[in-house]
Amino acid sequence: MPQTTTIYSQLPTIESERLTLRKLEGTDAEDMFEYASEPTVSRFMPWQAHQTTDDTREFIGFIRKGYVNENQLTWAIELKSEKKMIGTIDFVTWLQKRQRAEIGYTLSHQYWGQGLMLEAAEALIDFGFKEMNLIKVEAPIMLDNKQSQRVAEKLGMIREGVLRKHMIIKGEFVDLAMYAVLKDEFYSR
Repeated sequence: MPQTTTIYSQLPTIESERLTLRKLEGTDAEDMFEYASEPTVSRFMPWQAHQTTDDTREFIGFIRKGYVNENQLTWAIELKSEKKMIGTIDFVTWLQKRQRAEIGYTLSHQYWGQGLMLEAAEALIDFGFKEMNLIKVEAPIMLDNKQSQRVAEKLGMIREGVLRKHMIIKGEFVDLAMYAVLKDEFYSR
């Protein structure tokens, strides 16, 4: 199992059939702005749609600083066939002593409905169970975000309940459906 500092400071590249999950680079700003500026993409996110590429560069700078500070587990999702960054996927939190992590993801709306987020999430969750010693991966999802809930269900996640007024999204407290999958459930689906 890789050491914690190794995972944080040398974020591993993860390959799947159609995708490469890798560190975010400054050169990803244009690709990220393309989808992060879309209100449909940011609708269920705590962040506002990016107004300029400077917003995107600032966000990428924040993530890259997190790599240096060893507190950020964000991967760029790159579509191999186009060599294009089309989204991000994160372990938003990693509670090592409790062997649990929270997954979050964003995907360009141009690539919705193709099974790409499912593929990215399967690869990351597999990495978490095999390389990070996780036994549980959680996904808190806004109640209106039916698309994300379907992805969670396809990952074998079970809706464990509703976290009331759990997060601030666009300045308002919102309820979140808590989905989770245990290691044995993930591999037995």
